[in-house]
Amino acid sequence: MAGMLTHHKIVMGNSQQMSELASGSVELMVTSPPYPMIAMWDNVFAEIDPKIAKLWKKADQEGVVQQIYDAMHQNLAKVWSETYRVLVDGGIACINIGDATRSINGKFQLFPNHSRITELCEKIGFTTLPYILWKKPTTKPKYKGKGAFLGSGFLPPNAYVTLDCEFILLFRKGNLRKFQPKDALRYESVFTKPQRDEWFSQIWALKGIRQTTTELERRTGAYPDEIAERLIRMFSVKGETVLDPFLGTGTTAKVAITNERNSVGYEADPNLVQTITRKIEKAQKEMAANVDIIKRTA
Repeated sequence: MAGMLTHHKIVMGNSQQMSELASGSVELMVTSPPYPMIAMWDNVFAEIDPKIAKLWKKADQEGVVQQIYDAMHQNLAKVWSETYRVLVDGGIACINIGDATRSINGKFQLFPNHSRITELCEKIGFTTLPYILWKKPTTKPKYKGKGAFLGSGFLPPNAYVTLDCEFILLFRKGNLRKFQPKDALRYESVFTKPQRDEWFSQIWALKGIRQTTTELERRTGAYPDEIAERLIRMFSVKGETVLDPFLGTGTTAKVAITNERNSVGYEADPNLVQTITRKIEKAQKEMAANVDIIKRTA
C-alpha cells in the first residue's frame, strides 16, 4: 500500500440532487451519462422521468419523438446544473457522450447529443472548451452480414456515414484556477511532455471496453480506465476531489484512488453496488483509501 490517504463517497441515488455535496466542493467532474435516443438506455430515462415512458406510447404521432429527445436532455441538464453548483471556480466538467442514429416510424436520423449538451451547459453558465474526439478503432462499417452498414451498398446517394467517434466535451466553471506559487501537490501531479503532447491533442484513438460480464454491466457502457486516467491527470491535482454523477461500474472512483484523488460517485441503480465494490477493492489493495457507501432511504 502506498500514496496519500484518499476518501471516496459512493451515493446510491439519483444525481439530479446532490444534497450530500456542498457548493464549490469539487474540482473536477468526469462522467459518461446514458446516451439519449440509444435504445439500450430508453428504460433508464423512462424510470427517471415517467413523462418519457408515456411519450413513447404515442411516438408514432407527429413531433413526439422530438419531445422524447428534449425530455431526455432536460433530465440530464438537471445533473449538469447540480455539477455547476458543486464545482469550484475554475473547475472542469468532462462529459463522454456519443451521438445517436435511429430509425423511428420509418425515418432514419441523427440525434446530435453532443451539440444539445453543449447548448444546455452554456445556458447553465459553463464556458465551452475545445472538445476531444474519441475514435474507437474497432468501429468500422460492415457489409453483407458482417455487421451493420448504413445504406445501400455501393450505390449513391442513400448511404450514411457511420459513427466511429464519441465526444469528450470539456467545460469550465468561471475563471482559471489559481494556485499558490510552487504548490507542492500541483508539482507532484506533473505529467511528461509525451503525455502532454498526446493527451492534449484532439483525437484519441483508444479501444472501447469489451463488456464480458452481466447484461446489467453491459448496459452501463463503461469507458476504459485510460479515458478516466487521462482526464483526471489533465484537469486535477493530487488530493483534489473528482465527481462522477453517473458512476456505473465505478471506473472513475477506481482511477481516482490509483491517482491519489478523492472522489464522489452517484449511481441510481442499486444492482451495481457489488460491481462497484469489487472494482474499488482492487484499487484499495495498492493504495490507501477510505470508502463510504451511502444508500439513500428516499
